[in-house]
Amino acid sequence: MRRVSRPVGDNKNQTAALHPDIARVLLTEEQIRERIRELGHAITRDYAGRRLTLVGILKGSVMFLSDLMRELDLDCTVDFMCLSSYSGKESTGVVRVMLDLRESAEGRDILVIEDIIDTGLTLSYLMQNLKTRNPRSLEICAFLDKPDCRKVQVRAKYVGFPIPNEFVVGYGLDYNEQYRNLPYVGILKPPRA
Repeated sequence: MRRVSRPVGDNKNQTAALHPDIARVLLTEEQIRERIRELGHAITRDYAGRRLTLVGILKGSVMFLSDLMRELDLDCTVDFMCLSSYSGKESTGVVRVMLDLRESAEGRDILVIEDIIDTGLTLSYLMQNLKTRNPRSLEICAFLDKPDCRKVQVRAKYVGFPIPNEFVVGYGLDYNEQYRNLPYVGILKPPRA
C-alpha cells in the first residue's frame, strides 16, 4: 500500500500519510482521539459500580473498541460477534451471524460496540437477537452514524460522529477488506473507468 505524506483534515499541525485512494479526510486522528476520550468518560460515569461487557462487532469495530477500552475507568470484559450483510459497497439485506458470543449474555450489562450504523438492518437484527438472551441492560456505542441511510430505526446511546451519506474507510472501516489500518476516516475516491 503506497502512501503519500501530506496534511490531513483541518488541524494545521497534524500530518499523516494520505492514501492515494482517499478523496478527502472526513475525520482526523486528533478528532477521533478526542471524541473517544469523551465517550470513555460518559460510559465510565454511566456504568460506575457495574461490570460492563463490551461486545465488539467484527471486524470494523476493532480499532474503535481497543481505543475506547483504554478510556474506560471501570471493570469490563470483552466478547465478539461477527455479522455480515455487505458485499463490497452494497448491503445484501440478509444478516448472517458468522461468530457468536463465547459467554452468556444473561444478567450482564452489554454494550455493543459497532463501527458504523447506516441502514440499521444489521444492528436491529443483532439487538433483537441479544434481547432474547436476557441481559441486564443492552445498549449501543457506535463510532459513526449515517442517519440519512436508515431503513430500520435503531438508537445508539453513544455515538462518536454523525456523518453524511458517503462511503467511508479507515479506522477499522473497509472496502473489500482494504483500508482498515488508516488512522483517519476518509472518503474513498470513485473507481476509475
